[in-house]
Amino acid sequence: MILAADVHYFDAGARAAGVLFGDWGDEAAAAELSLDIDNVAAYEPGAFYRRELPCLTALLATLDAAPACIVVDGHVWLDGAGRPGLGAHLWEALQRRVAVVGVAKTRFVDTPAAAEVLRGGGTQPLYVTAAGLDPALARAAVARMHGEHRLPELLKRADRLARGG
Repeated sequence: MILAADVHYFDAGARAAGVLFGDWGDEAAAAELSLDIDNVAAYEPGAFYRRELPCLTALLATLDAAPACIVVDGHVWLDGAGRPGLGAHLWEALQRRVAVVGVAKTRFVDTPAAAEVLRGGGTQPLYVTAAGLDPALARAAVARMHGEHRLPELLKRADRLARGG
């Protein structure tokens, strides 16, 4: 299974949520999950992963088995030199046993152009990076995800669940 996960913050707490699906082209989730988390770390500029990573690992702990791949809202690598983003920290926390694909809506200053994926006939790309999976395969997988718009439907669903919808 593949897990698309997201986290939304409320005051001192957060909700981590995700959708499980079997194939990158699936239209609907096989399962949905969410977890409310109290007392999350404060946002720390330049170290976003310190706030988000514990929420994602808590969500993963609710699963009976680890997914084959996790898709996060953010970067795995921030640049072409291997500077780690949230996804790389998650990959390391999972002892490099589960592939992580990052789908970011905004470009980090040194994100390489090769990370760009255009979807839905638009001109504004997504930025797709990966660990534990060939980056070209990750970009192709995100490109073929279901949905007519820039952001694939299952990623939108994970976001809505994290926001409480």
